[in-house]
Amino acid sequence: MDLDMPGIGGQEATRVLTEQAPGIAVLVLTMYDDVDLVLGAVRAGARGYLLKGAPQADVVRTIAAVARGDAVFGGVVADRLLGVMAATSGSPAPFPELTAREHEVLELLADGLSNPAMARRLGLSARTVANHVSAILSKLGVSDRAQAAVAARRAGLGTPDGGRRRPPAQVGDLRRDRSR
Repeated sequence: MDLDMPGIGGQEATRVLTEQAPGIAVLVLTMYDDVDLVLGAVRAGARGYLLKGAPQADVVRTIAAVARGDAVFGGVVADRLLGVMAATSGSPAPFPELTAREHEVLELLADGLSNPAMARRLGLSARTVANHVSAILSKLGVSDRAQAAVAARRAGLGTPDGGRRRPPAQVGDLRRDRSR
C-alpha cells in the first residue's frame, strides 16, 4: 500500500481493507518516513512499513514476514519509532549504544533463539544475524550469548514467555471473547 494514493488515500484504504477483510496483511511501501504517518498506518491496520528504495530482497522478505503475521518496519522507520517510544516512556531505553536492529536481535537472544531462528523471524541471513550478535557482545562488553541474554533479561528485554508467542488474535476471536 502506498500512502500517497489518489482518492481516499493509503491510510484510509488500509483501514477499510483490514476492517472488511481482517485476515489481510497490509505492508506500506512509501517514500514518507514521518513518525506520525507510520503510527497512523499502524493504527489503520498496517503490519509493516518500508521506504521506497529499499533493496528488492528486503521488500520480498518483508512481504513474506508480514504475510506470516509478523510486524516489520524498515531500519530508518524502526529507529524513528524507537526514538519516539524512548522519549515518551519516561525512562531511558536500555542499551542506547545499540542500533534498532541490534535491539531486535538482543530481544530475540533474550528469548533464547538461535541465529537461524532469529534470521527467519527478522527476514535476514544467518550471517547478518551473527554479525549483529558479535556487535552486541562487543558493545555490551560481554564474552558470550548467555551473558548478553542475562543482561537483556535484567534490563527487561525479551518476552515474558521466553519467545513462545501466541499467534495474534483474529477479529473473529475477539468478537467471540466479547460475547461471553
